[in-house]
Amino acid sequence: MPQSLALHQQRADIDRFITRLAQRHSAATVDAYRRDLATFIEFIEQQNHLDMHGWEWFSIAIVRRYLGSERARGLADRTIARRQAALRRFGDWLLEQGHIPRNPAKLLDTPTPNRHLPRPIDVDMVARFLDQGHDGSPLGIRDQAMLELLYSSGLRLSELTGLDLRDYDGQRVRVIGKGNKPRQLPVGRRAQAALTEWLKTRPELAAPTDSAMFVGLRGGRLGPRAVELRLARSATERGLPEHLHPHRMRHSFASHLLESSHDLRAVQELLGHAHLSTTQIYTRLDWQHLAETYDNAHPRAHRRNRE
Repeated sequence: MPQSLALHQQRADIDRFITRLAQRHSAATVDAYRRDLATFIEFIEQQNHLDMHGWEWFSIAIVRRYLGSERARGLADRTIARRQAALRRFGDWLLEQGHIPRNPAKLLDTPTPNRHLPRPIDVDMVARFLDQGHDGSPLGIRDQAMLELLYSSGLRLSELTGLDLRDYDGQRVRVIGKGNKPRQLPVGRRAQAALTEWLKTRPELAAPTDSAMFVGLRGGRLGPRAVELRLARSATERGLPEHLHPHRMRHSFASHLLESSHDLRAVQELLGHAHLSTTQIYTRLDWQHLAETYDNAHPRAHRRNRE
C-alpha cells in the first residue's frame, strides 16, 4: 500500500476516534487529543523507513521513540504525560476496532509531572504595586478592583471572570470553583474599597442588562485573556519587576496568608482545594516553619529538665 494512502486511512481513523471522543468529553479535551495525535502522526511521517501498512507499526518501540523525541525537544513532563494519555486512549479505540492485537501505549509507565508553581511575589512588593493606584479612568478603576480582589481572596482566573453582581454582598464573594463547587470568600477592606469605586463607575461601561461583575470597554463580560493582558500591562506601567499573571496573584495570596496564619486547613478552604496535599505543594511550606511548629507543639520534641 502506498505510504500516502496508508497515512490517509490512518488520519481517517483518528478522525473517527475524535468524533467518538467528542460525544463524551469537552471541546477542550477533544482539541487537546486532536493536537497530540496530529503531532504523533507527523512524527511517523518522518520515519520513512517504517512500513505504513495499517496499524501494524504501532508498537511499544514506536511509542517510546516518539515520546523520547518529544522529551528531547524540551517538552515538560506534564505535556509528555498528556501525549501518552492521548496515545493510550487512542490505542484502546484501535484495539476495540480490531486494528491492533494489544495497546502498546499501556505498556509504558506514565511520567510523574513536576509541579512547576509560580514563585510568590514578595509581600512588600505586592503592597507597593497595589498602592500605586491607577490613572482614574474607568478601565483603571476596574483593573484596580480586579487586582485587589485577586490578592484579597485568592480567586482563580475563571472564578474572577465568572463573577456576577449578585455574587458580591459587600463583605463576601461567592464563586463557583472546580467541579462546579461553590464557596464563599471574605473580601478584605482594601478590596472592598476598590470594588465600591468600581461599582460606581461600572455603569459607564456596562449595559443595564449586563450581569457580569467585570465588563469590557464595550460592555459584556470580560474574558480570561483580556484579564491576563490588563494585569501584564498594569505590571509594566507600575514598574513591577516581575511577570504578573492571575495565578501568581492567587499563589501570592496563599503563600502570604499561610506565612502569617500558619493555618493550612483554612488556606485549603479558601483556595477550594479538595485535598490538603494540593495546598501543601501549592503554598511551598518551608522546612524552617515546619520545624519550629514541631518544636513548639510536639510534647516530646524537647527533653524536659528533670533536675
